[in-house]
Amino acid sequence: MKLDPKKTAVVMIEFQNDFTTEGGTLHGAVKEVMESSNMLEHAQETVAQARELGATIIHAPITFAEGYPELGAFPYGILKGVVDTSSFRKGTWGADFADEMQPQEGDLVVEGKRGLCAFSSTNLDFILRGRGIENVALGGFLTNCCVESSMRTAYEKGFNVFTLTDCVAATSEEEQRVAIEKDYPMFSHPVDHNEFLNTLSGETEAADSSRGYAD
Repeated sequence: MKLDPKKTAVVMIEFQNDFTTEGGTLHGAVKEVMESSNMLEHAQETVAQARELGATIIHAPITFAEGYPELGAFPYGILKGVVDTSSFRKGTWGADFADEMQPQEGDLVVEGKRGLCAFSSTNLDFILRGRGIENVALGGFLTNCCVESSMRTAYEKGFNVFTLTDCVAATSEEEQRVAIEKDYPMFSHPVDHNEFLNTLSGETEAADSSRGYAD
């Protein structure tokens, strides 16, 4: 068995300059983990091959208006960190997609992400169901924040969820390890990008669920 590309979406979360690129407001916080796993190159490879195989490629950026009115007067936690670093402001270089992860023809871009989960305040669920998607693979930033939040929601919504363990990055190796080892198996099939691509192309036996597989 193999994953049916027509029923599979790769959702890449916040591959934006503020995270991915030297000079980005938050790049220093994730640079070490990005480099240790070579996640940006792996994400590029995943998107290119999955696209060629016929999977749906979806980009989920986060953006805010100047002054962050979407977050109210007293943001706290991770979103306060976004405000304090002036990150992901609409129309700025930092909010743009990284050169390596620019959307290509046929890709979809989810609009309206203002918080952690890629489903919340966006039309991602509508897009996935409208295209008959059953398998969802996730990569991006942060491993234990937006990717994990999106993973949990996708799981609860009944999708067959894959987390691409070498296409994610956190702000420390410890956070990266704990999320992948402890949290990801509870709500997804944790796989590296090669495992996922091999399953998508039918070169290895698929994961537990038979939903969304081709004959």
